Amino acid sequence: MTSTLDAVTTTVPAQRQPVPETPPTGRTTPPRRRRVSRPDLLLCGLLLIAILLVQGWNIADYPTLSDDEGTYLAQAWAVQEGRGLAHYTYWYDHPPLGWIQLAVLTWIPAWLSPESMTVGTMRAAMLLISAVSAVLLYVLARRLALPRWAAGLAMALFGLAPLSVILQREIFLDNIAVMWMLLAFCLAASPNRHLWHHFGAGIAAATAVLTKETMLVILPALLLTMWRHSHRDTRKFAVTGAITACALIGFSYPLFALLKGELLPGEGHVSLWDGITYQMTRPGSGFILDEGTGSWGVLQSWLYYDRVLIAGGLAGAILLLLTWRWSVTARALAGPSLVVAILALVALRPSGYLPAMYIIQALPFLALVLAGGTASVAHGVLRRWRRPGERRAVTGGRYALAAVLALAAGAYVVPRWYEGDRTAMTTDANAPYQAAAAWMADEVADPEDTRVLVDDALWLDLVHAGYEPGLGVIWFYKADLDPAVTKTMPNGWRDLDYVVASPTVRRDAVDLPNVQAAIEHSTPVAVFGTGEDRVEIRRITAEAGTGGDR
Repeated sequence: MTSTLDAVTTTVPAQRQPVPETPPTGRTTPPRRRRVSRPDLLLCGLLLIAILLVQGWNIADYPTLSDDEGTYLAQAWAVQEGRGLAHYTYWYDHPPLGWIQLAVLTWIPAWLSPESMTVGTMRAAMLLISAVSAVLLYVLARRLALPRWAAGLAMALFGLAPLSVILQREIFLDNIAVMWMLLAFCLAASPNRHLWHHFGAGIAAATAVLTKETMLVILPALLLTMWRHSHRDTRKFAVTGAITACALIGFSYPLFALLKGELLPGEGHVSLWDGITYQMTRPGSGFILDEGTGSWGVLQSWLYYDRVLIAGGLAGAILLLLTWRWSVTARALAGPSLVVAILALVALRPSGYLPAMYIIQALPFLALVLAGGTASVAHGVLRRWRRPGERRAVTGGRYALAAVLALAAGAYVVPRWYEGDRTAMTTDANAPYQAAAAWMADEVADPEDTRVLVDDALWLDLVHAGYEPGLGVIWFYKADLDPAVTKTMPNGWRDLDYVVASPTVRRDAVDLPNVQAAIEHSTPVAVFGTGEDRVEIRRITAEAGTGGDR
C-alpha cells in the first residue's frame, strides 16, 4: 500500500523540484527566470540615454570619414536603387547581407531626402544598432548572473568608452554583426531553456556571420555558452538544432554563388572562390607586437583612444579563465571569456592582416568580462573572505578597501574618458571632405560630362551633385582593378578630368598605376585642410594629356 508521504511526493511536478548543485562538474545552474524589474529598466534606460547622447552628438563630424564606410553605404544605395548588390561589380569580397541591412536601415531617410544618403548623415542609422547592442549586452550580463551594478558597468564600458564611441559611430558591418551575435548569446543563455531559443541562437549566429564573416571564429564560444545553459535532457536536441539552423542559413551564401554560376573561377566572371582566396592571401600587416609593423600601428591607435577597455578586458578574461573552477562568476562568463581569448589569439598571428575595425567584435565581450572580473573581485573582498563572527571593524575595513579601489579606478578612468569623449563630441574632422564635396558640386560646370576619381567616402556626395554613377564619378580603385571601368578608359589617366586626392587616395595610389599617373599629371585647383589630412582637388592638365577628352 502506498504511504501518504509517497503519494504527496509523486504529486509534486518534476519541474518544481530543486535542481541539485554539481560544483565538481564545472557546470553552472542557470538562474531562475527573472521578471523585468523596475530597477533594471531604470538603470538600463538611463545608461541608454547617456550612450545615445554621447555617441550621437557630433556624429557626422567625428571621426574622419573612411573609404570603407563609403563603400558599404554606396553598396546599400545600389540595393535601394535596384542596381544590384554593389555600385560596381559585386566580387564576393564580403557577404552582401550586411549592406542589405544597411539599405533597410537607411531606406526611409533616403526616400524622404535622397541627397541625405551620404556617409556623414547616415551615420545616424548606427545609433539604432548601438542602442540595440547595448541593451542586449545588459540582458546578457543579467542572464549570466551578474549583479545589476555589474551589468550596468558592462553596458557603460561598452557604450561610453572612447574607443567604442568612435568605432560604433562608423558605418561598419562589424557593428551590425556584433548586434546579431549578442542576440545569439542572449538566446543561448536563456534561463527558460526553450528549444526555440537555441534554434534562434543558431539563426542569429548565422546572420552575424553572413553580415561579417570574421564572426565565424566566435562560434565555439557561443556553442560553449549554449552547452552550459541548456537542459541536460534536451541538450543534444538544442545544440544539434542550433548547429543545423546556423549551417543551413550559412550555406545559402555559396548556394547563391552556385546558382549564379559564380562559385568557382572561370573566364569572364567573378567567383566566390576568388573572393575567399583574396581574403585569405592578402598581404599581412605584421606581428602585432613588432614595433613598426602595420598591426603595431593599429594596436597603438586602439590604445591611444582607450587603454582601459582593452587592457582591463584582457586582464578580466585571464582572471576569469584562471578561476573558473571555484568562481561562480568565472563559470558563468566562460563563453565571453573564450571569445576574448580567441580574438586575442587571432590578432597575435605572426603574419595575419589586422584591420582597424577588428576590435569592434571584441568590444562587448571585453566590457562584459571586465565587469565580471570587477564583480568577482568585489565579491571576494566583501563576502568570500569574510569569516563567521568577524568583528565590525574588520567588516568596515573590507568596505573601505572596496571603496578605495572603486575611487582609484574612477580617478584613473573618468578623466581619460572625459577627454576622449569630449574630443569625439566637439572636433570637426570632416570639414575638408565637406568643403571638397561642395566645391565639386558648385565649381564644375558640367558634372554629367565630367569624370573624376574619388574615394568612396565622397562617392555618394558627387552622385547627388549630378555626376554619373560608376563611370562619371569613379571609385579610384576601379580605375585600375575593374575591367568594366578600365575598358571605358582606353587612354588611361588621360580620360579623366579630376582627381579628388584624399589621404586614402594618396596613400593607395602607389599600387594603382592609373591613379598614380593621374595624380602626377594633374595640378591642384583647390586644397582643403592641411598636412596629411588635406583633401586636394586636382585637375588633369592639358599639357599632360587630353584633359578628359573621351
